[in-house]
Amino acid sequence: MRVLIVGSGGREHALAKAIAKSALHPVLFGIGVNAGMSGLAEMQDIKLSDHQAILSYAWDKEIDFAVIGPDQPLVDGLVDLLETGGIRCFGPNKRASRVEGSKAWAKAFMQRHHIPTPAYRVFSDVNEAMEYGAICPLPIVIKADGLALGKGVVIAEDRSTLFSTLTGMMVDHIHGKSGETIVMEQFVTGPEVSLLVLCDGEHALPLLSAMDHKRAWDGDQGPNTGGMGVVAPNPYYTQEVADFCMQNIVLPTIRGLKEEGSSFVGCLFFGLMITPDAPTVIEYNCRFGDPEAEAVLALLDDDLLDLLLSAREGTLDTRHVRFHPGYAVSVTVASRGYPVCSEIGKQITIGKMADNVEVLYAAVAQTVNGELISTGGRVLHVVGRGSGIQEAREAAYEAVKQTHFTGMHYRTDIGFRALKREESDGSSGAVVS
Repeated sequence: MRVLIVGSGGREHALAKAIAKSALHPVLFGIGVNAGMSGLAEMQDIKLSDHQAILSYAWDKEIDFAVIGPDQPLVDGLVDLLETGGIRCFGPNKRASRVEGSKAWAKAFMQRHHIPTPAYRVFSDVNEAMEYGAICPLPIVIKADGLALGKGVVIAEDRSTLFSTLTGMMVDHIHGKSGETIVMEQFVTGPEVSLLVLCDGEHALPLLSAMDHKRAWDGDQGPNTGGMGVVAPNPYYTQEVADFCMQNIVLPTIRGLKEEGSSFVGCLFFGLMITPDAPTVIEYNCRFGDPEAEAVLALLDDDLLDLLLSAREGTLDTRHVRFHPGYAVSVTVASRGYPVCSEIGKQITIGKMADNVEVLYAAVAQTVNGELISTGGRVLHVVGRGSGIQEAREAAYEAVKQTHFTGMHYRTDIGFRALKREESDGSSGAVVS
């Protein structure tokens, strides 16, 4: 089977490694530049926005199945074009991708289908947003409506931050058209959970839960990023919580999308918060989370390609998914200045890694001399596995010490919260399969 992976970040490297293990003996092709993927797939440097070129490449390479990784091509309708061109795809079409492409649409969808989510207001007029901002309770969450590379969310704890955020998004257009409409959302608290769910339009097959670390610096300080590290499974996602979420969040979402003519085929990401009252939905994503996929797929003990094909063919109700016992901790190694302005072009050296560690490249290219160089903000992800969270953390951080490039930055506290939860319980209680 000839499989095309669209995208070339850490998530796509993780997908490529998992798909390459399939009993279906896939021949892999990829869109983009990634020195890690190039050892697994024939790579072609095509802009993700050039959908016609991607389709032509898929035809030229006689692709049987395409797996689309990033959000933007999904939201822009790449699946629609490829499917029309005879290429089977794993990923939602343009209509279904609205769950991520428009936060305002997603919030209204949840309201229509009685899916728990914090109260909100939507504004397209900056003056109206400012008027509400002058009287709304604080803190409040401000979100750009469209895609913003994981950086379009600000928690405003004071009026100054609130007004400057509205000005930046709606007047200065720091996120382009994505910030022309904004959502102002009630601030809620509790442990956050990332849940990846394979969907075939009617059935849902949950993968492992995860705990992301969004802030750039230790102690959950600094600006929001695309993600600085992950623990999987999330020890706060107990069986009781999982049962509630399946009945009140996951299944109503799948049914609601189908009822509205937006059947979702792909990986639906649920960003959840376990508030003191009940779990609630903070966001949807229309694809594998990044960096969640790096940790979750490191524990997969199943044929990923076969599972993705089952989603495309509508047979997930006949499938179960297996995971290795234990935990994975992924530490993101970023460039100096990330997420504001990242240094690039730094030579990377990576030492010998233990058997329970893997390094996934996100923004790494290879020179003609065979040297590895950084090409973006999040450069690579170091994933450690272990029977417990502490063992997985130690494996990941010991491996980080074997990784070097000028200006490298990473958080040193990935997994601390999860470890405290595990220790307080005596055992995690996390749902692991």
